[in-house]
Amino acid sequence: MIVEITGRYTGGLGTLMIHGPSGATIRTAAPLDNHGDGSTFSPTDLAAAAFASCMVTIMGIAARDADIDLEGLTFSVEKHMAASPRRIARLPVTINMPPGLAAEERDLLETAARGCPMCSSLAAELERPVRFAYPD
Repeated sequence: MIVEITGRYTGGLGTLMIHGPSGATIRTAAPLDNHGDGSTFSPTDLAAAAFASCMVTIMGIAARDADIDLEGLTFSVEKHMAASPRRIARLPVTINMPPGLAAEERDLLETAARGCPMCSSLAAELERPVRFAYPD
């Protein structure tokens, strides 16, 4: 499947991107630590967000197929930058799981998350520890 995303430079170290299929838009701005105003997501913030949300989306597909309720699931990701060369060095993710999941459901969901397309697309040297936090 091919999805076209178009964009334009909006000045002030910002961009506007348009998702072809839906027309939805996303703006980016350079971060404060790289000459920008930090007014919205930076391109590398979007990469971090895409990584975490991809894992959760794939978990959602697995949960739907197995009739598992994920209501209450939340997640966070931290983006750690390296200085030279400037790049994303580390993306630790925490996924706060809903209560009441059986051991086999936990295994299914964790395996699904670790098999997301972003996991296969990111550079091997990028550190990406994932912690699944269970309330039980």
